[in-house]
Amino acid sequence: MTKKVSKKNKVIRKKIKEVSKKIKITLKDKKDKLSSNLKNKKLTKDKKNNKSNKLKENKNKKIDYQSLTIKQIENELNKAKYNEKYMKILRSTIYSLIIIASIATIIATLIMPVLEVNTSSMSNTYNQGDIVVSIKTKKIIQGDVIAFYHGNKILVKRVIATSGSWVVIDEEGNVTVNGKNLEEPYLKNKTIGKYNIEFPYQVPDGSYFVLNDMREDAIDSRNKEIGSVSQSDVIGKILFRIWPLKK
Repeated sequence: MTKKVSKKNKVIRKKIKEVSKKIKITLKDKKDKLSSNLKNKKLTKDKKNNKSNKLKENKNKKIDYQSLTIKQIENELNKAKYNEKYMKILRSTIYSLIIIASIATIIATLIMPVLEVNTSSMSNTYNQGDIVVSIKTKKIIQGDVIAFYHGNKILVKRVIATSGSWVVIDEEGNVTVNGKNLEEPYLKNKTIGKYNIEFPYQVPDGSYFVLNDMREDAIDSRNKEIGSVSQSDVIGKILFRIWPLKK
């Protein structure tokens, strides 16, 4: 019996030794890992401190001109001159661009408005969606294409007669102004279209009698809804198309 007990004790002791050995190994591994992590953290912290210290040193570092050679001093002066010249050119370029943009805005708003043709009533000459440049002028004559305000819309039409003139349109669509037959090479089809004014029609003072190049569309001076266009409503005379380019 005693022999059996001693054998059991030996086995138990052996197992205890093995378990304790394993525990020691795992504890050592954890300790090593912890110490390595701490070292890494310390190294990164030291690196950051070194960088910040270097930056501070560079900031606080002053050039010792006594230790510089003449060539080095010349190089430093040239660098300073170049930087100053570069900044002057940059400032002047920015100021120039601002001035050009301001002038362009003033011209586009007050002198030469840029407009979009919103209807197809002037097709063959200007199509819907075309971007055109106009000019503000009081010298508007027969045949000019003008842009004008009608309510909250901008319309584009052709001037057929100026103030005081007498206009007649016959059933075939021929236009007579002050007894003279008007040549209209820009028309595809001549027609009197729908109208609700009486001919002969006299253009009121300070106004223009305007028609579409597409005469089938009667939304022009033939219709009382628009009538003659007052000079005060005129935006400007259309000069040319800028978009689309190929036309």
